[in-house]
Amino acid sequence: MASAPDHSLPREPGDRWRAAYACRTATSRGRLVEEPGSATRNPFQRDRDRIIHSTAFRRLKHKTQVFVSHEGDHFRTRLTHSIEVAQIARALARALGLDEDLAEALALAHDLGHTPFGHTGEDALDECMRDFGGFDHNAQTLRIVTRLERRYAGFDGLNLTWETLEGLVKHNGPLLGADGQPVPRYAVNGIPAAIVEYQAKQDLWLDTHASAEAQAAALADDIAYNAHDIDDGLRAGMFELSELRAVPFLAELLDEIETLHPGLEKPRATNELVRRVITRFVEDVIVNSEALIAALAPADVDAIRRAGAPVVAFSDKVAAADKAIKGFLYPNMYRHPRIKVIRQQAADVVRDLFNRFNASPEAMPGEWSADCAALDEGRRARRIADYIAGMTDSYALGEHRRLFDATPSLR
Repeated sequence: MASAPDHSLPREPGDRWRAAYACRTATSRGRLVEEPGSATRNPFQRDRDRIIHSTAFRRLKHKTQVFVSHEGDHFRTRLTHSIEVAQIARALARALGLDEDLAEALALAHDLGHTPFGHTGEDALDECMRDFGGFDHNAQTLRIVTRLERRYAGFDGLNLTWETLEGLVKHNGPLLGADGQPVPRYAVNGIPAAIVEYQAKQDLWLDTHASAEAQAAALADDIAYNAHDIDDGLRAGMFELSELRAVPFLAELLDEIETLHPGLEKPRATNELVRRVITRFVEDVIVNSEALIAALAPADVDAIRRAGAPVVAFSDKVAAADKAIKGFLYPNMYRHPRIKVIRQQAADVVRDLFNRFNASPEAMPGEWSADCAALDEGRRARRIADYIAGMTDSYALGEHRRLFDATPSLR
């Protein structure tokens, strides 16, 4: 006869456990359209699987992170970035006793609303939509998973759980302040229309923080792109390892690598640096978050939401390192002269497409151009934005070649 488990044994790294403040499928606020349960998967697992099988998720394979596809097979795309974010989010969730499936679902879905050509495409589309509510990729993600995906017989979108939708909408924190007014980033243009429209159907608590699972996914996003943009920037020759010493946090890691592995060749040294960046950031989040959660002593997930500040967060020291890394990457990578040329060309492609479709909606495929003549100016512009935002880099360039005599090579 098997003996009873010994609960006095210490928990080993990587062990599963569930905290009182974790999201639970048993207490989920459910789906907008009620569905029968699954015999083999819980609701958060089904959310994750629906995201993976969505058309929008597959498109991430050919959407730019920083470098366009023809610049090399090994640079990150939105898809590989999302997979890396999911791995880190799961690691944080497991260490903090959170629901790993929810954290993974949020990580995999967080970039579904991005346009082709990375943030350049988003900026250009936002400019085109300025008179019609602008364009926000988080709001577009919500629009995709609640409306634009048309795969199921009983509803539009993916009919995800309330907890997943909440986490996607609050990827950057609450949208409303305690006074009910939009937070600073939405103070000028207001809450995006897609979020306002959905809020009328299902209240996503826009004035609170999201669950700890969503907070973990958001920080995993920061950790992943800091690490892989260092890797991609070095691979592209935009800066050298020695230049990264301008960031004290990275200088310490480079000294450690040189001490342990003197004279290491660049590819190995790069990998040693990137893995240390991820490890240090992840370990810091875990230790700091454990302290924040202990101080709050939340009885349930709603206590996390009402805490008034994130409970999954960097320490002050590592937050400063995060800021310094971004401060280095901005001029040396995101605004590097080579990237600036491509950014301008990509922005021109997006603007050209929007203006052509706005003037001639029939130039879009039938499912997008149908009934466009009957739409008012704002609704027509939003449909055009939906079409362009869903494009991959290669599809956008192909559409531009179809409609215009000259198309930039983005090189």
